[in-house]
Amino acid sequence: MPPVGRNVIARRTVVRAGLAAAGTGLLAGCTSGADLPAGLVLPTDPSVSLAEARRPASGVVRAYPVSAQVDTVDLGGPAVTTWTYGGQLPGRELRVRVGDTVEAVLANRLPVETSIHWHGLALRNDMDGAPMLTQPAVPPGGTFTYRFVAATPGTHWLHPHSGTQLDRGLYAPLIVEDPAEPGDYDQDWLVLLDDWVDGTGRTPDDVLADLRAGGDHMAGMSRAAGRGGDVDYPYYLINGRIAEAPVGWTGTPGQRARIRLVNAASDTAFRVAIGGHRLRVTHTDGFPVRPVDADALLIGMGERYDVMITLADGVFPLVALAEGKAGGALGLIRTGAGEPPLTTVRPAELDGALTGYPSLVAESRVRLPARTPDVEHRLDLTGGMMGYRWGINGAPLDMSQRLPVRQGQRMRIVFTNHTMMWHPMHVHGHTFQLGNSGPRKDTVIVLPGRKVACDLDADNPGQWMIHCHNTYHSEAGMATVLGYRS
Repeated sequence: MPPVGRNVIARRTVVRAGLAAAGTGLLAGCTSGADLPAGLVLPTDPSVSLAEARRPASGVVRAYPVSAQVDTVDLGGPAVTTWTYGGQLPGRELRVRVGDTVEAVLANRLPVETSIHWHGLALRNDMDGAPMLTQPAVPPGGTFTYRFVAATPGTHWLHPHSGTQLDRGLYAPLIVEDPAEPGDYDQDWLVLLDDWVDGTGRTPDDVLADLRAGGDHMAGMSRAAGRGGDVDYPYYLINGRIAEAPVGWTGTPGQRARIRLVNAASDTAFRVAIGGHRLRVTHTDGFPVRPVDADALLIGMGERYDVMITLADGVFPLVALAEGKAGGALGLIRTGAGEPPLTTVRPAELDGALTGYPSLVAESRVRLPARTPDVEHRLDLTGGMMGYRWGINGAPLDMSQRLPVRQGQRMRIVFTNHTMMWHPMHVHGHTFQLGNSGPRKDTVIVLPGRKVACDLDADNPGQWMIHCHNTYHSEAGMATVLGYRS
């Protein structure tokens, strides 16, 4: 096993990739050679290790080998050649307890460089997996050991942070269990939602090229405000399966099931409902909320929701409709006798009461204390379909620029969407709160023409990405960097 916390790269690969000089300059994210602001707290700064040392640790180390590789996988009929973690779709679940140390050795067997981002975790900055910002990308044939304390309880996930790689099969669930949380349920089910194109005659890189050339999205421009993304996919998946070969779960009538919903899609928001059941929403992005009942949920890319249901008797569809697009994904819950529904089933709950952010209130134990922000950053989400150029405050990502903050400050980020498209905005290494008592989250949908204010405590030093979690918007420029200053 490679030494903990070190990048281990084959010598010939170092020469080919030109990474022999990798170090603090590369980690500063200065890809263009432009001057960076003075006094930045870089990922290698001692304050990063000090912040990690302050996290309560259990002393338990959970080893998690991860092989990023090329595979042929069965989607339930269609066989596609794609990239996966360990030959599985989704990748193997990683389940730890709060305070455990994750030691994940990434072996890159892909033909391109890659990394792992641990979505939703407030972890040490040098383990965040953002190439050219927190680490050098891991080249083909190389390995990297991620080692960090998992201090953020809840439903999270992991995925790459290079180009359009997320729109292949490189993702897996990450559950951080909280021993203090009551386990008042009988079943614990994971539901990973995805949109799928890789291996169907096009790759995600082809999709991006088509978007830039005015392809995929042009037919949908007239309905853009109601679409959760730009691309019409050939397949939508639940746990790696198409609707014609749905994944299933079994239980007993009267049992309580906790269902952990993760939207791992690149370009699709989903409307989720379960036939014959109401959903009791208990968590969003890993943080508890006051339980609220709903018929359906709208979940954007990168978001997670935990819901509870009391199982009825029979066979019931779990449906995830691609919001504003044609098609969707299907799973089956079986607790008794009955015929499975048609793959085109649309339960009435999809048109019922929909839970939104205003109805979600953070539980008091995770609510941020009231405080006037010390610093405010206004991030205008800009760009458009023509030429497929996206940005923040009128410009694409510039790695030489930073949104400044100092440790200990309360920061407010105000996202304003000046475009016709949905933008699920994600902040690395932190969680924010919506309003004075709204939910704690790390990813929030900013609808066309809307404004969302997010407050967070600057308690995790380093350099952190802020970006749209639509893979194609992010790759086309809708991203920036939050930079701690000493």
